[in-house]
Amino acid sequence: MTAFQLTGGWIEVIAGVMFSGKSEEVIRRVRRAMIARKRVQVFKSHLDGRYAGIHAISSHDGRSVEAVPVDSSAQIAQSLDPMAQVIAIDEAQFLDNAIVELTTSLAARGRRVIIAGTDTDFRGEPFGPMPQLMAVAEVVDKLHAICVLCGSPASRNQRLVEGRPARYDSPVIQVGGTESYEARCRACHQIPRRDEDQGRLL
Repeated sequence: MTAFQLTGGWIEVIAGVMFSGKSEEVIRRVRRAMIARKRVQVFKSHLDGRYAGIHAISSHDGRSVEAVPVDSSAQIAQSLDPMAQVIAIDEAQFLDNAIVELTTSLAARGRRVIIAGTDTDFRGEPFGPMPQLMAVAEVVDKLHAICVLCGSPASRNQRLVEGRPARYDSPVIQVGGTESYEARCRACHQIPRRDEDQGRLL
């Protein structure tokens, strides 16, 4: 977190690869806000039902906090508690681009907005609204995992299909855990192109 004091409303983005501790950091900030007696409301994409199910944000180490599952930014807007002082949103990469306007509006109305998400997809390319959210936020924390192959800081999500790297033309969204993904550094990240199966490189 930032060392300077923020007043009024603002946006905090927690970005990074899978297994980097994003959800754990959201849970930590939410619990601290609750200890400070702030009224907190938590949302998450309904696509992520791992670990604690769709009605909670959960970390890979088993910690969790209750959350409202949503499909879109419009559902968040419709479900907002008008008295909430802190709004937390996990797995924001799965939401639509209107989340940028919504969170900006909430911050302008004096709310503290905590957003977490994977900033790049399995190809290593920008994922959903995360780049725009990072651009408009007052505070951005980019977390890293550890590369499972070389031990360097991991900044990429390696998707695996039957133990092998997924091809570039695979679907972008595929929810999974350690059975489907590994954290890897730039050098160890592999994305076979479609034509490589025929012995040709792009």
